Amino acid sequence: MKLSLIIPALNEKEFIKKTLKEIVKVPGIEVIVSDGGSTDSTREISARAARVVKSRPGRGVQMNAGASVASGDILLFLHADTLLPENWEDKLLLAMSDERVVGGAFTLSIDSARLSHKIIASAANIRSRVTGIHYGDQGIFVKRSVFEKIGGFKDIPIMEDVDLMRRLKKVGIVVMLKDKVLTSARRWDKEGAVYATIRNWLLITLYYMGVAPERLYKFYKIIR
Repeated sequence: MKLSLIIPALNEKEFIKKTLKEIVKVPGIEVIVSDGGSTDSTREISARAARVVKSRPGRGVQMNAGASVASGDILLFLHADTLLPENWEDKLLLAMSDERVVGGAFTLSIDSARLSHKIIASAANIRSRVTGIHYGDQGIFVKRSVFEKIGGFKDIPIMEDVDLMRRLKKVGIVVMLKDKVLTSARRWDKEGAVYATIRNWLLITLYYMGVAPERLYKFYKIIR
């Protein structure tokens, strides 16, 4: 099975170079950066190690754009500020070799020594294991045939990862690998760990209550 790794990016010059440097160490992986209109050097940096495609901004839209040109049997969607674990490709392929498995994600870890960040990651992982719903910062992977069958990511401004996971669970088994991705602590550092966590819990609760992603996004912009 061939792997295609897709990174949605928008002004990610501070992080994407390191992410790509780690990925290109693995031979035979197709790497695509879907750029949403960066005004910094993200595209130039990415072009040295990956195929760059242009897209409208928006994580779901960008990931769909990358998937549309990918040639792999398995698609892995990775945030620009997230590093994959050692030997990730072997473990991913082993999990996906089960015909019943349609997709999954890795376990989350945050690049910080702070206790608050460790608690956040632990809580997120417990939530993921209990609900079977994984977020984009965990590195979501899916069989290409299934991704196309369910229509890919929806063109919504927020909760595109949760929406995809909910639809994946209806067609097969979704797994969570014990191996940990390492994601940047920048959003928690910028907004405050407690505030960002409570806000995210509120947004996901409202989403499950049926509030439309478009309304949630407007609310998110107000309270961020």
